[in-house]
Amino acid sequence: MPANKKLLFLPGDGIGPEVMRQVRRVIDWLDRKRNVTFDVTEGLVGGAAIDAYGVPLKDETLADALAVDAVMLGAVGGPKWDNPTDYTKRPEAGLLMLRKELNLFANLRPAVVFDALVDASTLKADVIRGLDILIVRELTGGVYFGEPRGITDIGNGERRGVNTQVYTTSEIRRVARVAFELARKRGNKLHSMEKANVMESGLLWRQEVTKLHQEEFSDVTLEHMYADNGAMQLLKNPKQFDVIVTDNLFGDILSDEAAMMTGSLGMLPSASLGAPDANGQRKALYEPVHGSAPDIAGRDLANPCATLLSFAMCLRYSFNMDEEAKMLEKAVQNVLSGGMRTADIMAPGMARCSTTVMGDSILRELDKLAS
Repeated sequence: MPANKKLLFLPGDGIGPEVMRQVRRVIDWLDRKRNVTFDVTEGLVGGAAIDAYGVPLKDETLADALAVDAVMLGAVGGPKWDNPTDYTKRPEAGLLMLRKELNLFANLRPAVVFDALVDASTLKADVIRGLDILIVRELTGGVYFGEPRGITDIGNGERRGVNTQVYTTSEIRRVARVAFELARKRGNKLHSMEKANVMESGLLWRQEVTKLHQEEFSDVTLEHMYADNGAMQLLKNPKQFDVIVTDNLFGDILSDEAAMMTGSLGMLPSASLGAPDANGQRKALYEPVHGSAPDIAGRDLANPCATLLSFAMCLRYSFNMDEEAKMLEKAVQNVLSGGMRTADIMAPGMARCSTTVMGDSILRELDKLAS
């Protein structure tokens, strides 16, 4: 009998526990209706961990994260825990520690426009209808982590701020390999974005992606694009793209641009993946793109769809359960098509609902799809 799938739940702060509760309900449904059992443990991260332990991530929780097949995270942060004098005691430091210690170097950010929400975008409907893009962002290198860095006094009332953009061959190739592999499973087309015209790190990026393409992925169509042009093209003609791979800084910017093209952060999932082990399994963390939304926390108003779609990514990438992943994504789509809306995606003529009722509706759709 196969071993149970091991998950660590880190609900976090704000609306995190509320949206993660809906994932629990789907897991229970999978156990009942699909005979798929998960061993779920739960821990604290972010502000909740600071309140309980004085640190944003306890060593024991990190050990649990290293021991499971995948981590599901809700959200971290809030004004209660703002600490401008010690960044290591801010909630976000717990998330960064997880990413670092699990070596999660590839961040996957889908930007999908559901037909029912096409009018939620600020772009024209004909530009974004049917949009389905996947951005693969390098997550552990580049200018956010490069050395030297810092602010120094250089005299005469002048100060200098320095950040270093740096990448190595292995860092580029490993994230590009993830992007090529994903492109093979989608439209077989990859755009690589950098600034090879003005940055040596960008030139190295282009050279190494090209070399990897020639060596291992010549069946995939590869196109190079300067990142600033890529930002423009995302707004001008986004459907020309399928999978985009880019560095940490440009990925941060481009993925947020693509996210807002869809109309709501409450609908957007993400995955962060590490390197495959000897058995081909990757460390992985799944989380919604939205934040902790402390203003609506505890009021059953949050949109759980991004978290549920993050769990669909977990099913697909960590457990090879593509059928169940598609079923959950279809259930979300059907509920939206039926007119159900949480406050963040509410539109005239639609039915406004709570977090719990949205979860109820998605579970009913899963029942229909499974019958």
